[in-house]
Amino acid sequence: MAELLLIVGGVAAGAFGALLGLGGGVLIVPLLTLGFGLPLRESVGASLVCVIVTSSAAASVYLQRDVANLRLGMTLEMFTAIAAMAGGLVAFLVPDRVLALMFAALLAYVAVTMARARDARDGRVAQDAADAPGDAPREAAEDAERRPGGTNTAGDGGLIASLSGPGYRVRNLGLGVLGSLVAGVVSALFGVGGGIVKVPVMNLIMGVPIRVATATSNLMIGVTASAGALIYLFRGGIDPYVAAPTALGVFAGASLASRLSHRVDLGTLRLLFVAVLVVTAAQMALRGIG
Repeated sequence: MAELLLIVGGVAAGAFGALLGLGGGVLIVPLLTLGFGLPLRESVGASLVCVIVTSSAAASVYLQRDVANLRLGMTLEMFTAIAAMAGGLVAFLVPDRVLALMFAALLAYVAVTMARARDARDGRVAQDAADAPGDAPREAAEDAERRPGGTNTAGDGGLIASLSGPGYRVRNLGLGVLGSLVAGVVSALFGVGGGIVKVPVMNLIMGVPIRVATATSNLMIGVTASAGALIYLFRGGIDPYVAAPTALGVFAGASLASRLSHRVDLGTLRLLFVAVLVVTAAQMALRGIG
């Protein structure tokens, strides 16, 4: 019965993770910690394995549909993987109760970010309309700034142009790199793959459309989780009897969700996800308080 429940929980977590580019760890860790009574550190280790599976199942689908920005993902992932290994070493130095409170704060942050994402997207759509192709002078000025040698490129105009995609321009690359470093540490500390940081950073700060951001995040989280999982494996922080059935469910959920993502109303899904995060954050905070 326990294995069956782990599979079912993995299906739900994998589906959420694939649709929103979060890896599912924000649900797997509370599921294992609150539902099955596992120590938080072992839950994080099992979650990292599941995040790798989520990425493997969803990334191929997004690449086939040419939704993900592979070049942007690989550029940011160089920094994320390094930070993930450092975060894995730090995780074993933090007491479980402190880690639980930090995880609760992280969930609350994600809930607020996801709730505000719709308003930010609407504001960006209005700005894009103001900068439509008919506004040639503004377009020309912005293009000049993004070319090598432009006034505001600081030498990275060519890189920014190469990382941009059809219909959008990547911006604030420096902040994106900083966010990737934070995502790596967060991934290893909490077993969430870093998608909860990567998606808001790419969408709200770098100007990447939400569907492209979630698809690109799914490419990155597998590499990020692998870097952190190595540390947990060497330190004995992964229980295969827990990780295996959960990962099996995650694979099924992520595979199905990634194929149905274009039919799902992400606005409704986002609201549901926010509600789940708020409840889970409260429970994790109570656990941390003791």
